[in-house]
Order: sequence, then C-alpha cells, then structure tokens
Amino acid sequence: MRNTRNFCIIAHIDHGKTTLSDRLLESTRTISEREKQDQLLDSMDLERERGITIKAHPVTMTYRAKNGENYKLNLLDTPGHVDFAYEVSRSLAACEGALLIVDAAQGVEAQTVANVHLALKQNLTIIPVINKIDLPNSDIPTVKKQLEDILAIPADEAVLASAKSGIGIEDILEAIVHRIPPPPEGDETLRGLVFDSVFDIYRGVVGYLRIFSGTAKPGESVKLMSTGKSYEIKDVGVFTPGMATRPKLVAGDVGYFIANIKTTAEIKIGDTLTDTVRPAKTPLPGFQEIHPMVFSGIYPINTADFEHLKTAMQKLQINDAAFVFQSETSVALGFGFRCGFLGLLHMEIIQERLRREYNMDIIATYPSVVYQVLKTNGELLDVDNPAHLPDPSVIEEIREPVVKCYILVPNENIGDMMQLILDRRGLVEHTESLDSRRVMLTATLPLNEILVDFNDKIKSLTRGYGSMDYEQDGYRAADLVKLDMLVNGEPVDAFSSIVHRSKAEARGRLLAAKLRDVIPKQMFQVAIQAAIGGKIIARESVSAMRKNVTAKCYGGDITRKRKLLEKQKEGKKRMKSIGRVNIPQEAFIEVLKAG
Repeated sequence: MRNTRNFCIIAHIDHGKTTLSDRLLESTRTISEREKQDQLLDSMDLERERGITIKAHPVTMTYRAKNGENYKLNLLDTPGHVDFAYEVSRSLAACEGALLIVDAAQGVEAQTVANVHLALKQNLTIIPVINKIDLPNSDIPTVKKQLEDILAIPADEAVLASAKSGIGIEDILEAIVHRIPPPPEGDETLRGLVFDSVFDIYRGVVGYLRIFSGTAKPGESVKLMSTGKSYEIKDVGVFTPGMATRPKLVAGDVGYFIANIKTTAEIKIGDTLTDTVRPAKTPLPGFQEIHPMVFSGIYPINTADFEHLKTAMQKLQINDAAFVFQSETSVALGFGFRCGFLGLLHMEIIQERLRREYNMDIIATYPSVVYQVLKTNGELLDVDNPAHLPDPSVIEEIREPVVKCYILVPNENIGDMMQLILDRRGLVEHTESLDSRRVMLTATLPLNEILVDFNDKIKSLTRGYGSMDYEQDGYRAADLVKLDMLVNGEPVDAFSSIVHRSKAEARGRLLAAKLRDVIPKQMFQVAIQAAIGGKIIARESVSAMRKNVTAKCYGGDITRKRKLLEKQKEGKKRMKSIGRVNIPQEAFIEVLKAG
C-alpha cells in the first residue's frame, strides 16, 4: 500500500486535463505505440467531437521512480464543465491527492476556484501544474501570483509543464510519488466506495470501486449497505485503460467489480460495498444527494416508442447518477417523461445520447426550474411543471431558486457584464480585482434567467475570456405568473411557462409570432393569444384559406357577389365554432427551439 498513489486531475474546461492524462499514460508505458491516440480516455464520440470530458475515467499505471522503486498510480480524469461538478466530487472522494492544472495563458478561471474548494473540502493534497508554458502568450509570473492571491497555494510548489510538447511530465510523476500521501491504513474489514457504474449488456452492471480496507476477490459474498442486498462477486480488475482482470483488489486499489447485479435500480452511486459475513459497522462517507436544477419534458415523437424510451433512460441513468426522470402525460404531446438535469449542457448531452446511442426520435419541452408555491392555507408545493401550478386565487407567493454566480471578466468588460446581470434581474454583491487584467464579480441571480443563453452571452461579451461558476443559494419570492398560449381559444399545455411579470409580454409576443409562422392555414381564421389568467397580452392571427366563391359570377349586379360572400362568411363563422386546430409535431419542435 505504501507504493500506491490515488490522484485525480482537476481544472477549468479546456486547460489540458485530457492531453496531460494521455502523456502520463504514454510516459508510464501503460499504452503501447499502436494504441496511441488523442483523448484516449474520452471514449464517447460526443466527448471527442466537442472536446469535453463528460465521464470520469479511472486508469491504473505503473511508474518506476528515480529512487528505483515501482509505484502503482491510480488516475481519475475529471470533467471541467460546471454542469458535471458532481462527477468531480465523486472522483475526489476516491483519491488522496489532486493535480490542479492552470493554463499559463489564461490563468485561474471560475471553475478552477470551484474545483479547488471541492478538493480542500475532502482534505486532498493539491499539486499545482502550470500547463501550456510553450505558448507564445503564456505569462508564468502572473499565473504564479494568481495561485497565491486567489487560491492561497504557494507558487514555488507549481510544476511547469506542457502536456502537448511533453515538457515536465517526469517532474509531475515525481511530484505525485513524493507529495501525495499513500492510502491510509485500515483494518481487515472490506469497505469499498462505489463511485461510478456502467451497464454492460452481456455482464450486467459493472461497478467502479475504490477499496479503503480489506480485499475483494471473485467468489466472495458481498452486500451494498444502502439496500442490504447480497451478491456474489464474479470478477474484479483494474483499468489499463481497458478492463484487465486481477485475482483480487486490495486496500488502496481503484478498479471494477462485476457481481450478479442485473438491474440498474439496485446500485447507488456513493454506496459502500462490504462483506456479508463480517460487514463494516458504518458506511463510508458517501456523496450528497444530487438535486437536479433544470427540468424538461422529453417525449417520443412516435408514441409507440414510449417503452423503448423508458428502457433507454433507465440504462442512461446507471451511467449518469445525476439524471432523474418520472412519467408524465401531456394533452398535446401524449405520454413522456419529466426529466431533471444539473444544467443546460447536461440536458443537451442526455438528449444527444438518447438520439445516438439508443436511436430515439424525441422532442423536449422548454427547460424550467423547480418553483416553491406557498398556498393561502400555508401548504408549500414544489412545482417543476407549469401545468401543475395551482389556481392564482389560492397562491400566497411563488418563490424561485436563486444561484450565487462567480463571474471572471477582463477589466474592460465590467460595465457590459453588470448591465447583463441587471437585465437578468440579478444583483452584484461585490467585485474583487484578481490582477491587473481581471475582475471577479459575485452576483445573485434567479436560476431560470441564466438557464438558456447566459453563459453564451458572457463568452460573446468578453470575446471568450470570461468564465462563470455557480452554486445554489436557496429560494426567494418574486412576482411570477403563468403564461398560457391559446390557439383558437384552447390552451396548449406544452407551451405554458412560468415567467416574471416584467418579461411576460415580450415572451408572449415572441411565442405568438413564432406560432403564427408554423401553424398551417385552416378554412377559418385562427387566433393565437398569449394570456396571463384571463388577460390577453399578445395576439397574432393565422389568416383563413379563402375559396374564390365569386368566380362564377360574370357581370350582373354587385349584390349577387355580396350575397355569395355573406354566405361564405356565415359558413366560416359556423366552422370556427366547431372547428379544431391540429398543431403539427414540427410546430412544437420549431417553437421549443425558439425558446
């Protein structure tokens, strides 16, 4: 055990974590020349295309240090995007140390600060690595100063490296061996932390395990402490980066186990695996329950695919513990699911994976957040779907979730940034100069205001130099209303949303104009209205298709034409009272895209 080191790599998105893990695998000869490829640990097509890490990938390496001893290094590569912070926290719980990577050209960013706080909470040893030092615009002295001022990490501890060119890789490996402590000694009782799991169609559930004490080997009977169910271990092993079977896993090891776990519901991420005969007294400190921040309805375009979609979602859920869903029905869209996500990128990735990995044709409704509704009788409801909002007469107040945002921007963009925060009903609490070039703004904003395009707006305002991170900050009361869209006097539940009163009119006009363009013409005029309760705040009309009834009149008195037109008008009036407007599927997709 004294020659085992468990560590993960944390950084802001795009600071070079995956490239560094590729170099570490090469220099420890874990992979052969033939297996070499960029982004080796990013196994999903989506990760490669977008250049982001979505899943944490464990891998075991053997390194011969300069002192002549062989060390077993267990690395967990982690995502950098704020939506996948739960993946980072899970990886941190399985480690004793962390490599903190900072880009030599961009310096410390919002997500860097957030990840350092997560690592310090777990009492990990942090090794700062200043990456990309070979870039022409790198500024090492400034980055060192930022490490000391913002993160309170001594600058002389920093290792200078360039993952792309292979500079400083040996120094990083030596720092891991000498600075990160070995796993702590434990007793003989088996205690293992299940920090991830995937579903294999041939072998069932594969659990990712970090052993804290005892040993796990095939044939042993083990149980999961949260459910109390017993299983027999069929296979254990490590990742090199593919799965490699081992006779047993001992304390300090990071690897996988396959037991006869058949369904995805039986295994919980953050659970403790222990011996059935001699179980541990207390479980390991697991992870906090994950609370989804963003909700959206996902429906199959063909209603016959409902069961296939359900199966696909269950398989995805075992691979992604933060994704939650439950069945719901909609008048307009039929049977589907109400799904919870950690953020908008997380939602996008899940939808893309459903389309690609499971060939599902799906449609998603406009994303919303969970509101708290206090009724006049003192009852408090959680509402994640505008359709479930009670009647306004029984509502005392509606509270919306608020987040605390940390936004890093260059000095020259501070005015634009403050204006953007004010436009989104936010409040800047304080500003802090990080160095001569950048400022950190701390602001509180309603979560539903930053859902869709806030991050994109920051990037475009600051030409890509701004970054943000956020954390939940409770609920606060606001003047919120339910905006309904009526088509021919009938409310369409798929287009309902809860919005702030000051923004309701603009949103109503936008949706009405969009619907006017996508609803096909009928034989009668169709009114599209945006309403708050009984008050109409915006209206558009789809004009009627008109048959030329006067075509057969040639010459004669004008009253003959008038008579025919009046007759047509009466017919249209009667048709309007009994006619129904069928909104095509494409219209839903178009409007929901418009947001």
